[in-house]
Amino acid sequence: MAVYYFWGEDDFQMNQAIAQLRDRAIDAAWASFNYDKLASDEAEAPIMALNQAMTPPFGTGQRFIWLADTPLGQRCSEALRLEFERTLPKLPDTTILLLSSHQKPDGRAKFTKLLQKYGEIREFGTIPPWKSDQIARQIEQTAKGLGLTLTSEAVDLLVEAVGNQTRQLMLELEKLSLFWGDRADPIDAAAVAQLVTVSTQSSLQLAAALREGNTERALGLVADLLNRNEAPLRIVSTLVGQFRTWLWIKVMVERGERNPQTIAKAAEIGNPKRVYFLQKEVAPLTLSSLQTALEHLLMLEVGLKSGQDATALLQTKVVEIAQICQNPHKIRSRSG
Repeated sequence: MAVYYFWGEDDFQMNQAIAQLRDRAIDAAWASFNYDKLASDEAEAPIMALNQAMTPPFGTGQRFIWLADTPLGQRCSEALRLEFERTLPKLPDTTILLLSSHQKPDGRAKFTKLLQKYGEIREFGTIPPWKSDQIARQIEQTAKGLGLTLTSEAVDLLVEAVGNQTRQLMLELEKLSLFWGDRADPIDAAAVAQLVTVSTQSSLQLAAALREGNTERALGLVADLLNRNEAPLRIVSTLVGQFRTWLWIKVMVERGERNPQTIAKAAEIGNPKRVYFLQKEVAPLTLSSLQTALEHLLMLEVGLKSGQDATALLQTKVVEIAQICQNPHKIRSRSG
């Protein structure tokens, strides 16, 4: 494969994959001659990339051309698309042409279909923080790639500590590897607790505080998250995802569904074993209270996107949602 299109928000994983691809392609001794990274803000960058890609490498190894942060997956002029269509089939085996972007390529666009025909499109997405089972699998796979094994309790602690932050995960695993040394048994939870700083201020913990109706703790978590420069829209995205999961669980339970696999599929939960614990979490709440809380979160999202003061709006909505969850049956009686 000579053509690649990497996209996604997980810069760490993407940059790792780019480095691996580049290191396999080029001879380090000839890297200064055969490696070119072109910025998307240069108007002629795509044409320069194609011209460079058609040039044979100097010395040994391949030529590696990287067109970084390109908008071509979303918009591409017809003239430029035709130039790619003319060039891509003729790329020599001695060239690797990589395009990268944070945005998903438009699947309907002719340019994207051209890339699918002649190359590989690879996503580097960030796992939503409320999908803890997927994060756990990612932690296990990353550890395995480093030659490490973890107990299930150690994995759970890392899920809580690093969440979906792959860069931090890699740093913590490297630290654990040095600490554990050559011991054959899996790294245990005690080692993780000793070495890894578990954050007490996470958006998921904020969701739990809201569900419990704990206004004081929820406001404290909001302040901590904002002090750590957590993006307000990212906080809200996590809350919406978690409350939507709880709402689906409640809907399925009230419909009389008892099969954990069926409930997990409806709520998009990867591990059906989590259903039991989620059912216990939503047991004190009514369906109407969860619906109303989710409506407030969506109004919060709209307010943030329209430019309202983030701190004041977050605090107001947090108080309102905590009060809804404190008195869920009042919501039920009011709604019907």
